[in-house]
Amino acid sequence: MSEVKLTRLSHGGGCGCKIAPALLQEILGAAKEKLPFPDLMVGTETSDDAAVYRLNDEQAIIATTDFFMPIVDDPFDFGRIAATNAISDIYAMGGTPIMALAIVGMPIDKLSPETIRKILQGGESVCRDAGIPIAGGHSIDSQEPIYGLVALGVVHPKLVKKNSAARDGDVLILGKGLGVGVLAAALKKEILSDAGYQQLVTTTTKLNKVGSQLAPIEGVHALTDVTGFGLLGHLLEICRGSGLSAEVKFDQVPVLSEALPLAQQGIGPGAIGRNLASYGHAVDFAPALDEWKQRLLADAQTSGGLLVAVAPESVEDVLSRFREAGFSQAAVIGKMKQGVPRVVVE
Repeated sequence: MSEVKLTRLSHGGGCGCKIAPALLQEILGAAKEKLPFPDLMVGTETSDDAAVYRLNDEQAIIATTDFFMPIVDDPFDFGRIAATNAISDIYAMGGTPIMALAIVGMPIDKLSPETIRKILQGGESVCRDAGIPIAGGHSIDSQEPIYGLVALGVVHPKLVKKNSAARDGDVLILGKGLGVGVLAAALKKEILSDAGYQQLVTTTTKLNKVGSQLAPIEGVHALTDVTGFGLLGHLLEICRGSGLSAEVKFDQVPVLSEALPLAQQGIGPGAIGRNLASYGHAVDFAPALDEWKQRLLADAQTSGGLLVAVAPESVEDVLSRFREAGFSQAAVIGKMKQGVPRVVVE
């Protein structure tokens, strides 16, 4: 069978495949109302990263699913990235993963069994790194290649970290640099350097294990991960859930070094425009802020960094946990404050 590039088989890639926030809200409608189940600690009401169900006074189970079309052409790397991205939602709730199920949709008339096997092996390698098994799953024949996981985790009910519990005065910390969508767009245009590809794979396959270490810190009030809606979209979810405003200083936001010059050239995924069209009305950009900077803040991240709202007295503790876990770009990027839910970018 003559193989084709994975990214040529899909109309989008990674978390850039997500339905735009405004359209998603229209589709979900009343489904985002709080459900009448007393042990359902986290449902759909605040667009959090995963569902959380209390089993007893000591245990709650975290459940999430995430899958998408190829963001890279190498099948093994595609599997690794998709699995890392899916498991991240467990860490974003402050939990520890325990098991995963595979979601597989492949155009079996276009991809060989060997290629599909490599995708699955990539996912399995990440799950081994996370210390969990892929215990089952489901597969279909589809027109575009799709891979991801259902991920399950556990957490103490008192340590669940929602995206809706930020407090006035909290400091915002971002764990990974932005620019994944920019790098992926450059790859699809066949203008990405080898160094750029390596940076793309390295950042998207780094597990956010530090999330489970942040959960016991009393000063950590809200936690989420930055994915397809971009930094601004996921920060707005924190604002709306918490009833607060946020302030971001662009010059403090970490950016992937290989993505910076590409972003300055205007390269990026179509998801940037969809994101800004969905929530741009809730963002106040400084008049002097360059357009490329505005776009970068809405860049669709795949397997992006954790975004933490933390009390000022716990900032150094959180940053040290990130550093010890190998997140060298983790940085303070702004703060939460009283006001209507929106983001001010300086």
